[in-house]
Amino acid sequence: MIKFDNVSKRYAGGHEALSAISFEISKGEMAFITGRSGAGKSSLLKLILAMERASTGAVFVDGVNINRLSRRQIAGHRRKIGAVFQDHQLLFDRSVFDNVALPLEICGYRPQDARRRVRAALDKVGLLQKERLYPEMLSGGEQQRVGIARAVVNRPRIILADEPTGNLDPELSTDVMNVFQQFRDVGVSLLVASHDLSLISNLNCRTITLEAGKITEDYSAGGGS
Repeated sequence: MIKFDNVSKRYAGGHEALSAISFEISKGEMAFITGRSGAGKSSLLKLILAMERASTGAVFVDGVNINRLSRRQIAGHRRKIGAVFQDHQLLFDRSVFDNVALPLEICGYRPQDARRRVRAALDKVGLLQKERLYPEMLSGGEQQRVGIARAVVNRPRIILADEPTGNLDPELSTDVMNVFQQFRDVGVSLLVASHDLSLISNLNCRTITLEAGKITEDYSAGGGS
């Protein structure tokens, strides 16, 4: 589903954010990318989203080398991926329903089809009864779940999450991870960047550790490194 083949990413000035990275994420697998701030976690996710291009090596999604995609093809590529961010990036002048519907509006879905998909996504994250509320009326955990619903409303094959529990307390963080695991159980691949080692340790998931842009450990629960 996702494959990094000897990927390096260098920025102007010579800073190397990623160095000779190789790994694969299978269909229906949930894995964590962990490491200190600046280890390369966000750069790695940006490469998958084609927000940036690898300096060397190749990144494959669904068998396609995304380094070779044109600008027009990148838009289609991103529709396969749901992205969840730490700060939710919700629009506070739109209702919960309208925030989740936004990706469908952009893609030109018919209102009837969009309504069905939005309500299904909100039901999945336990917020269907709050579809008419506005983000400021929700708790931090609920806002994050709205962000997750928006990420999955297109029924993506892949979910990428960048520090999705960074602003949440332990109980709410566990709730968010439980939602992610529900999507994994129906065949969605998830890659979650997080430095919350206590949370990760309670989950039976693969953990890839980055340090200074290099993989220092790739641990599969039950299988070792």
